[in-house]
Amino acid sequence: MNRLYYAPGAASMLVHWLLIELGVPHELSKVDTAAGQQKSPDYLVLNPNGVVPTLVLDGTPRFEAAALAMTLADRHPQARLAPAFDDPRRADYVQWMFHLANAVQPLFRLWWYPHEAAGAGQEDAVRRHAAPGIEAAWQRIDDHLAQRGPYLLGDAPSVADFYLAMLMRWSRNMPKPAMAWPHLAALAQRMVARPSFRELYAREGLTEWP
Repeated sequence: MNRLYYAPGAASMLVHWLLIELGVPHELSKVDTAAGQQKSPDYLVLNPNGVVPTLVLDGTPRFEAAALAMTLADRHPQARLAPAFDDPRRADYVQWMFHLANAVQPLFRLWWYPHEAAGAGQEDAVRRHAAPGIEAAWQRIDDHLAQRGPYLLGDAPSVADFYLAMLMRWSRNMPKPAMAWPHLAALAQRMVARPSFRELYAREGLTEWP
C-alpha cells in the first residue's frame, strides 16, 4: 500500500490532494513537524532531507512534492492532469512545474524560515526582500492567466494548477496575498470547488482560505 508522510498544510498537501483527486489507494502517516519528528532517525531513513512529503510508492520511499505530483499524474493519464509526452503543451507544463518549484516556492521558504538564510536577528530584513519577489511572481502569473488562461495551460486544469493553488494558500496571511490578483483569485475559486479539495481539507483538519 502506498503511504504518504505528511504535515497539514505543508508541501505534502499537493501530493495528498492529488492522491485523492486521482483515486490512488493510500494510507497516511502524520509527521509532527513542530516537534521535529521529520528529523528523527527513523524518518531520515525514508527521507534524508528531513522534510515532508515522503511518499512510499510501490514500496520505495520518494520525495520532492513537485516530482511526486508529476509522477502521479503521468501514472494516471485518464485524469488528463498532465499532457502526454507528445502533446505540444508538455513543454509548457514542465516549464510551469519547474518555475513554481524553483522560482516561487523557495521564496516562501525565505518568508517562513528567514533565519535559515540570514541567521537570527535578520528575520525582518529577509521578509522585506522576499515579499516583493512573491508579489512579482503573482503579477507575472496573473498576467499570463489574463492572456492565456483561465488555467496555466489554457482551458483545462493540470497538476501545475493544483501546485499553484497550494502556493497561493501559503500567502494567505502575507501583506498582499495571492487572492488580491483577480485572475489568480478566479483560478483558486475553481480549484477549491473541486470535491477533492473539500476532502483534503477534512482529512487534514484545515479550515482557513480562501
